Amino acid sequence: MLTHIGTETIETERLILRRFEYTDDEAMLKYWVADEKIQSLYSEPVYTTKEAVKELLDKYIGSYEKNDYYRWAVIDKECGECIGQIAYFLVDSKNHFAEIEYCIGSEFQCRGYATEATKAVIAYGFDKINLHKVQICTKTINKPSKRVIEKCGFTYEGTLRDYFYMNNEYIGRLYFSILRSEYEKNK
Repeated sequence: MLTHIGTETIETERLILRRFEYTDDEAMLKYWVADEKIQSLYSEPVYTTKEAVKELLDKYIGSYEKNDYYRWAVIDKECGECIGQIAYFLVDSKNHFAEIEYCIGSEFQCRGYATEATKAVIAYGFDKINLHKVQICTKTINKPSKRVIEKCGFTYEGTLRDYFYMNNEYIGRLYFSILRSEYEKNK
């Protein structure tokens, strides 16, 4: 049985993962939601105006009332701004698993932030929510994301071939997971 506690603040060495706030709008626009490349890599629309970002924040913030909703703003402690997001965007209470999605603004990529945030959210899922399995997927073309996934200890499960159609070509979807027993062993 899962223990749904909602989105609580998580602190890591360099990051604060917390609920989104309306004051995150400018940093979101500056670092990631208006970046077509970043948004397309995790199949999200591009947001280019404060009004569009406010609507997105309305959705995020309004969902925090549900205790099975898990979405964090990724705050860089050094600059104090929202540099990305991470979430359990799919939570399956019946089968005790959840799937992670994340994005980090291009200015902050290749510094280990995605790995640091993902490891923290994995721990949250197993230690606080009582998940049995955490899964994650990425597009075959997203090599940096694949490296993050491998660094976090996920096991490759398979590829859904030609899953996405982007820029006039088909792209596969790679699936990975980590089980509670694997997490406990490597803690």
